[in-house]
Amino acid sequence: MRSLTRRYAVTLPGRIGGHAPPAVVVVHETHAVGPDGGLVWESEDGGLRVEIRDEVATVLAAQGTGSRHPCLPAVPLP
Repeated sequence: MRSLTRRYAVTLPGRIGGHAPPAVVVVHETHAVGPDGGLVWESEDGGLRVEIRDEVATVLAAQGTGSRHPCLPAVPLP
């Protein structure tokens, strides 16, 4: 059975100067609306909240690395 929950994979770059690989965070649709009128998406732990438009995630709130990068790539998941 296919899940009705829509999800995206958002790629967070590694720490600046740390040469760390990027991290991928899965975000789920919420019922909130962002400042640009799009849906707000949130990670399971609530540490990342983004508004996604045209496969670009605009960071609304983030803990750690995501806050330095206002726009991140987002890929829809099946």
